[in-house]
Amino acid sequence: MTYSVILVDDPAPMVRRITLNRPEKRNALNTPLRREIVLALRDADRDPEVRVSIIRGAGKCFSAGYDLGGDPPDAGDPADWFTAGEGQFQRQVTGYWASIWDLAKPVVAQVHSYCLAGGSELATGCDVVYVAEDAQIGYPAVRFGTPDMQYHAWMCGMRKGMEMMLTGDSLTGIEAVECGFATRAFPADELEARTLEMASRIAQIPSDIAQINKRTVHQAMEIMGFREAIKAGIPLCTQATRTATFQAFMADRAQSLTQAFQKRDERFGDYRTVEERA
Repeated sequence: MTYSVILVDDPAPMVRRITLNRPEKRNALNTPLRREIVLALRDADRDPEVRVSIIRGAGKCFSAGYDLGGDPPDAGDPADWFTAGEGQFQRQVTGYWASIWDLAKPVVAQVHSYCLAGGSELATGCDVVYVAEDAQIGYPAVRFGTPDMQYHAWMCGMRKGMEMMLTGDSLTGIEAVECGFATRAFPADELEARTLEMASRIAQIPSDIAQINKRTVHQAMEIMGFREAIKAGIPLCTQATRTATFQAFMADRAQSLTQAFQKRDERFGDYRTVEERA
């Protein structure tokens, strides 16, 4: 396939690598980018020469979240049909990232610098997550709304997950490993080499066995209710869009996105305003 906002290469035998390629927007997620990520992963899943895929971001960060600075995040044609009406966007994004679990072959996230909001949802959908020690992983949008994919209690535990949901504060890469969101943390200048090393190690397992082993872990999560919990969060996310706080943020955004983020975050002293950051 021909892609416009991702790069695809094979950096090692049996390893496919997908690079989010909107560095000028800090890899902010819009419909074309989400669509191409999913289609490229499915293509790798069908390719008998591929055993594992890596997702990483070009430029300064993995992904700063959903693109709120250009077209609406739900503009454009998605890869799949999701039921229309209230909550369609939430069904689309959670469906996309949950579908990574349904792929036969393992998918590895390589996370550096910012991994925020929708970017953290994408990483959540991956099977293994390797992060830079100084990465910043969080969901600052809880300061005016509710996440589309409420992974916090599952991936970070109740106490840390609750704190993240109530503050919007981020985790460092090291903290993300400690609480269970990420698999391993490496120095930033070693992240790419070490991720490729680990992906190549995964690729040594015969694909027929790796596919079954991936499914055993996800099946256990399904039995514990992970996917149903994600689905149950969709009505809460849509409910939050009707609150006065959310509507006030959207009004501020219409005037100036940068100033809207400044107003959201200045009392916390973090997430310095970046137009693409959600």
